[in-house]
Amino acid sequence: MPRATSSPLHDDASDTSDAPDALLAAVPVRTVRSVSAEGQGAAASLDVARLRSAARDATKLLRALANEDRLLILCQLTQGERSVGELESQLDIRQPTLSQQLAVLRTEQLVTTRRDGKRIYYAVGDATVLAVLSCLYDQFCSKP
Repeated sequence: MPRATSSPLHDDASDTSDAPDALLAAVPVRTVRSVSAEGQGAAASLDVARLRSAARDATKLLRALANEDRLLILCQLTQGERSVGELESQLDIRQPTLSQQLAVLRTEQLVTTRRDGKRIYYAVGDATVLAVLSCLYDQFCSKP
């Protein structure tokens, strides 16, 4: 399909008409199939109730990640547990803001805590969080 207008983001020398197809081809898609009584595979309908529950969980996680400070905190915690003081100096986030964002992460059960004397150490508390952060890192941080 030819482009109707040129854009400063695209140079006219390259044809990008197949770009959406190329992007979609790179995304893994799972097809749900069921076997009919005759033994032939047929596309199955999705379990909407299960998808709704999963979407609710995903939305909860994505809301927590939608704050730059919380995202930075979680990214730092992928490298191992840290105290509030360590996070404050490593991320250059003021202590009141850091405490507020850590409280949100605790409430959402995305981090765990360990007390050692007067210090509290934080760590990522959920494997799903690590998987999502890994994906975000691959998409946004690992490119030059």
